[in-house]
This record gives sequence, structure tokens and C-alpha cells, in this order.
Amino acid sequence: MAQSRAQVKHQWFPPCEIRTAVAAAWPRRGAVQNRVDPGRGPCASYAADLKKTRHSEVPRKTIYRLSVYLRCLARLKENQIQTVSSEALAKVAGVKPTQLRKDLTYLGQFGTRGRGYDVAGLSQMISDELGTTRLQPVILIGVGNLGLALLSYRGFEKEGFEILAAFDSEPHRRRATRIPQPILPMEALPAFVQEHKVKMAILTVPAAAAQEVTNLLVGYGITGLLNFAPIVLHVSEAVMVNNVNLAIELENLSYFVND
Repeated sequence: MAQSRAQVKHQWFPPCEIRTAVAAAWPRRGAVQNRVDPGRGPCASYAADLKKTRHSEVPRKTIYRLSVYLRCLARLKENQIQTVSSEALAKVAGVKPTQLRKDLTYLGQFGTRGRGYDVAGLSQMISDELGTTRLQPVILIGVGNLGLALLSYRGFEKEGFEILAAFDSEPHRRRATRIPQPILPMEALPAFVQEHKVKMAILTVPAAAAQEVTNLLVGYGITGLLNFAPIVLHVSEAVMVNNVNLAIELENLSYFVND
């Protein structure tokens, strides 16, 4: 049965995986109170009660939502809020409470049912699951205007990622923006990746060169790619590719704003 536009509009459609500007400017929410739900006890020992279990595979959409929850929790910690109910956390994250609770089951079993979540404990568990408890090294390929903008953004380190260096076919070309990272020739890629144990790369090269560069990166040991090139990359199942296509995002918005 065909769905109406109103029905489609209220379904969960995760946008592209990178939202650095939104993450940096996540609005403070005054509606979440520094308390658990009425009649529920404090959760000081909550973190100790969490028993983490391993899952062979967490759905990709769940991974995205866990990142959203982590940023919500970070704002709560900044406001010195220690506990939050599933209803309140789901509201600021823009999901249903049932969806939030289902997502959090991938983190393990929770000690006592019916308590509010300990903000610090839950934040730590999500960070552990996402692997962002320490700075992860990242490289960027293609230092054009978009590449320069990403290299200039200082919010990555706050989120647990450090762009160590950039690589370009013209590393010595003069650029309008000064950046702290070195711009190295493509020939330096294999040694750099091996020395710094880099597993993730940001791809901001033209579409015509994207697949060739991807083949090189995968051959050097890169297993995670954030692809800004408007092309579908062909990689093995061992390599994860997240595509960011701003034109598709605008088309999606256009569908809903133009009646």
C-alpha cells in the first residue's frame, strides 16, 4: 500500500553519517531534569551494574543512533545532569523511547529495570562500543576546497578523531587556507599508514579518481572510508564505506519542503 507524504515524513531516515557542524552546535536542552522519574531511586552505582555483552554485528542504523545518543549525553554532562530517563533521552535524540531501549540492548544487560540512565556510565559504554575512548588516527586524501575545509575543522579531536596528515597529487601547490597538518605526496601513503597504524581515511578526490585511490588505500590496509566523491565505490566486504553526498541530502529536503 502506498504511503502518504505525511506518513513517510515521520519515519526514521538517518541522514549522511557525518554531522560535524550539528555535533559541534548541538543545542542545549533545558527540558531534561536532573532527576530520575518520580518514585525511582538514584543510580549512583549504575555504571558498576552494567554488564556488557558482545554482539557479532550491530545494525548500521543503530550505530548512527548511538552516535546521536552520545552527543545528547555529552550535553547533559555539560549541564551537570547526572541521570536521565529513557523518555527524556529519546525526546532530545528525536527517537521513540522503545527505539532507544532497543538500541541500548546491544550494549548489554542493564542491572535494575526501571531506573533512569546514569549519564556518565551510559556515555562511557557507548564510547567503548563505538571505539572513541581514545584518539583514532585518520588521514585525508584530496586537498581541494572541501578537503581544506575538513582539515581546518577543529571539532574532530573533540569527537575522538585526529587527522594526522593529508595527501594530494600536488602537495606543494599553494593553498588559500593554512592548516596545521602536513600535506604529503601520494607516494608517502603506504609508509605513513603502516607507521601510524591508520585504519580510516576521508576521501575528497574527484569522482574520476575515487575508485583508483580507494584501491590503493585498501591495499595499504585502510578498512574504513568516509567518501565525499559522488560515486559508488566497489570494495570487499571487509571494508566499510560511508558515503556523504550533499546533493542527495538536498534532494531529500526538497521533497519535503516543496508541496
